[in-house]
Amino acid sequence: MRAEAVVTASNGVGAGYVGGADHAARSQVLLAAWRARPNPTRYEPCPLLTLMMAEFLHLHQRLVVMPDDGCRSVVELIDTAREQLLLKQFKLQSEAIEQALQRAQARGVQVRVMLNPHTSGGDRWNDEAFARLQAAGIQTAWTSDAFPVTHEKSMVIDQQAALIATFNLADKYFTETRDYGIVSQNPAVVAQVIAGFEADWQRSFFAPELDVGLVWSSAHSRGQMARIIDAATSTLWIQHPKFVDAVILERIVCARDRGVKVRVLCGGKHGISDWDIYDTFSSLRIMQRFGVKVRRQQHLKLHAKLILVDGLYAQTGSMNIDRSAFDLRRELGIESDAPEVVERLKLVFEADWNKAKKYNTPDPLDPSMHEDGELPPDPHFVHE
Repeated sequence: MRAEAVVTASNGVGAGYVGGADHAARSQVLLAAWRARPNPTRYEPCPLLTLMMAEFLHLHQRLVVMPDDGCRSVVELIDTAREQLLLKQFKLQSEAIEQALQRAQARGVQVRVMLNPHTSGGDRWNDEAFARLQAAGIQTAWTSDAFPVTHEKSMVIDQQAALIATFNLADKYFTETRDYGIVSQNPAVVAQVIAGFEADWQRSFFAPELDVGLVWSSAHSRGQMARIIDAATSTLWIQHPKFVDAVILERIVCARDRGVKVRVLCGGKHGISDWDIYDTFSSLRIMQRFGVKVRRQQHLKLHAKLILVDGLYAQTGSMNIDRSAFDLRRELGIESDAPEVVERLKLVFEADWNKAKKYNTPDPLDPSMHEDGELPPDPHFVHE
């Protein structure tokens, strides 16, 4: 069973429960059994529980695609909240989202928001939203100073559903960029996102178990990303804007070397900081030298972070392929083999691939070639 193989490899659970008392009760029993299994920190779940988890993998996630689904998809999620809403966000610049949060507060929902105070370059994009939310009576705090940057983009509704996204809650990311989000109703996933929120809110240490299909930085995200790349046997599709990590580069090259057909959609130079150009361009050139097909996406700005393995399972989330994203920042991603999620991701990737053109990656040491065919510079679009 392919789903069993995914769970065994990832020791994770990509989904959660569907609404209804029977499903909720069953998932709670399953969650208790999963937590009580032998050797819970090892990648060896027992066969019966693996089969049970595999049954749940495909039922309880749904995909959000930007700009296709737009701001309304997030507003509608916020509008479902009746008791509690937890939001942790790198960038909040959307009047519609702020209004939805204020409506939630007005109808008695306990709303708590954490916003990243500044980018790695020092820009303070969230000061105005922070002030407005506080003025509206919403509990608002800066993210934990244990991390130089919190790049996580997550939201939890009523302790029942969690959104883990690549997109910021800003109008640009609802209209101009390719981005993804996965809404999970898995109790284990939701509980862990809540635990991460509470730890950062309370400024306490958080050591998540790696067995629920979530990918945390700065925990073990590099290893989890490497593992999913290593699992590829036929195809590996990557949609990422930057490549600044030698370990992941080596894993991609090894996949190609063992015969995996590798496609990479990048965004060229657009949004890449000056200090990341050298690594990104060099990595793309190395991949091309090993036979990886690389295209530059431009019909939409590429902000997504997606890895699709064998057309059967996926990993997406906030972390770029970047040393700092793995080792220093707070980041959050999620894995999925839910057929509806993966199938839509494949369709979107293929559509983007067909609209993209082969990228002749320039020499990183020749700046005269860096701007060839690039989108106009956007000072408010820089990959963290």
